[in-house]
Amino acid sequence: MQNEATHTEARRKEMVTCQDFLKELNDFLDETTDPALRAELEKHITECPNCWVICDTTRKTISVYKGMEPQAIPPSIHEKLMSLIQKRCGCGSKDHAKEESKVDGQAPPK
Repeated sequence: MQNEATHTEARRKEMVTCQDFLKELNDFLDETTDPALRAELEKHITECPNCWVICDTTRKTISVYKGMEPQAIPPSIHEKLMSLIQKRCGCGSKDHAKEESKVDGQAPPK
């Protein structure tokens, strides 16, 4: 407890940097940061336009995705996508594609 309180007090004396803000962004958006740290982060985004844009964009992106229903990918698109991924990662052999299709439940590319 004492060590945690000392750490929190030391953080209050330091100025929040952009890197600090980015490390705390998930917890900030989930509203799980402690109130003192949250106040520092809110102060930072009022003074830093770059972090404000990152926070605002991330918040809006999460909002958009939460309102969407998952959509199935047509088989022809799935095959093309998997083929491109396999080529990029250097695992484009047909045997590897068959093994991967067993894992994801899709039919192997022909």
